[in-house]
Parts: sequence; structure tokens; C-alpha cells
Amino acid sequence: MSTPIGPVAGLVPAGVVVVEAFGHRDDVVLLPGEEAVVAHAVDKRRREFATARHCARAALGRLGIAPVPILPGPRGAPGWPDAVVGSITHCEGYCASAVALRREVAALGVDAEPAAALPEGVLEAVALPEEAQAVHRLAGTYPEVPWDRLLFSAKESVYKTWFPVTGLWLDFHEARIDLDPSGVFTATLLRQVPTGCVVPLDRLAGRWRIRAGLAGTAIAVPN
Repeated sequence: MSTPIGPVAGLVPAGVVVVEAFGHRDDVVLLPGEEAVVAHAVDKRRREFATARHCARAALGRLGIAPVPILPGPRGAPGWPDAVVGSITHCEGYCASAVALRREVAALGVDAEPAAALPEGVLEAVALPEEAQAVHRLAGTYPEVPWDRLLFSAKESVYKTWFPVTGLWLDFHEARIDLDPSGVFTATLLRQVPTGCVVPLDRLAGRWRIRAGLAGTAIAVPN
């Protein structure tokens, strides 16, 4: 039986490597430093963490980079080798890692979520009024797509793109997402990009899709 293709593969441009895994593995050997991160974690969290590291190291290997520990840094963002940008996502039964050489890609963010409506009250908590209105309009025309979940996922991808570059928190309401039914979206940052930042973060272009019961989004900023 062939391995299913997840929602993140195919959303990124050439030069970005994506490795996906369905299910959470229990045979991954963690590297020094990683074991301490999950030493007191429940089994589900440990397997999720380990599977994500397996994907990350497999992706790095395709770039010719030897296995290294992928340790969480500030706010849990994974730490990558200096020559690399990357992003990790995981949800129930799925993990993925996307990596690229920094000389080719300046910033990268991917996210995957269950392709189902958000829990009650979450949309109101994360969406700007105009975003919520757009989600309801899209749902009326394309009811088979979980637009509220896609909005949430796109905001997660924006944050994963923004934080490694700036080191600054970004609130859900500090980026406005415009989802397009064609499978693309744009994100307009509503806060000032830090002075001296050479990566163009004020307006980001992303892609989305629904596959294998999951909603995926991705942003890659070229260098």
C-alpha cells in the first residue's frame, strides 16, 4: 500500500524539502538534548515530538545536512542549523517538516490542521471582523471547505514565518488573511516590521489545500 500524500507536500516551491509522516512513530532515537525536552512528557507528546524530529532530520538529509538535534528555542520554535530555515507542524496522526537552504529561502512556515470546523468560539477569538465575514461568505459558496480552519492554519503559518526572523510575538489580530478559493492566500501584517529586517514580511503570499482529511497551509519567502 502506498503512503498517502499529506496536505503540506506540494504547497512549497522548488528548493523546499517536505517530509511527512502519518501516525506517530515509537521507534525514533532522539539525539542529545532532545531526550530532556520530553523526559516528563506523556507518551502521546513524546511520540509526536520524536516523529516530528524524524521528519526534520530526513528533510535535512535531502539537503545534504548530517543529523543534528532539533531543539525547541524561544516559544517552542525549532532550532535549525545556521544554513537552514525550516518549519514543523503536527496534529492528530500527522507530522511534517519543511526545510530549505537560507541562501534560497529567507523564511518558511507550514501548518496542518484537521479539516473540520473550529470549535465554537475560536473563530471569533482569532479572526478580524472582516475575516470572519469573508469566511461566512466563502462557506456559503463552498460549504465543503472548512474556511474557518483554513484561516486559523494560515495565521499559524504566518506566525511560524514571522517569529524566527523577528523574535517577536505576533497576535492573531496582527495579520489579515485573504483566502482565495483557487488555493492561495495573502497575509497583510498589521504591525510594523522591525527596523533593519531585510526579509519582506509586510505582505506574505501563501498556498493552501485540503488532503487526507487535513487542511494545510504554507508560506515560503524567497531570498
